[in-house]
Amino acid sequence: MPDDAILLPCETYPAICIEADGRCRADAERPPLLVCGSFNPLHEGHWQMAERAGALLGLPFAFELSLVNVEKPPLEESEVRRRATAFRQRANLWLTGVPTYDAKAALFPGTIFVVGADTARRIVEPRFYGQAMTEALAFIAGQGCRFLVAGRVDGAGEFVTLADLPIPTAFTSLFEELPGFRLDVSSTQLRTRAEQS
Repeated sequence: MPDDAILLPCETYPAICIEADGRCRADAERPPLLVCGSFNPLHEGHWQMAERAGALLGLPFAFELSLVNVEKPPLEESEVRRRATAFRQRANLWLTGVPTYDAKAALFPGTIFVVGADTARRIVEPRFYGQAMTEALAFIAGQGCRFLVAGRVDGAGEFVTLADLPIPTAFTSLFEELPGFRLDVSSTQLRTRAEQS
């Protein structure tokens, strides 16, 4: 394979790990802690969130990039390659083709997903599950997965934490706050600055 070639998830291999040294593996050991995002671009906030979560739980972390998102078009291979390059020599990156967290839980049983408060809000929105949110959250719990939630500044400039989210009472144990974490930087802001310069 060329140096910049990567394996993409498929029906046979729904999750592919691009290891820090650039090797692609479908049989890599599933990580106990997975930082999920679009990483467009990857920035210091992502690294600090991962490191803080790893230190809090005493677990090694990896990152996950889904090629399919419930609110955006699928990523082209060239774009996946571009984003994956930012992880080279620093951390393992898992590529998946699943947009929802019940599907991620099926691929990564027992894993703790590290997400921002904006993502956690979407996880408990019924519209992403065809109105089957309760069943999806129950499945995630049944897979032994849970969420570690980092506070984020929303579009209105308000800092939103887990306490601000409408988590269903029956599933509050699925969500835990990443304590003391705040870094007000976002990929959207970085993209906007880059476009303006």
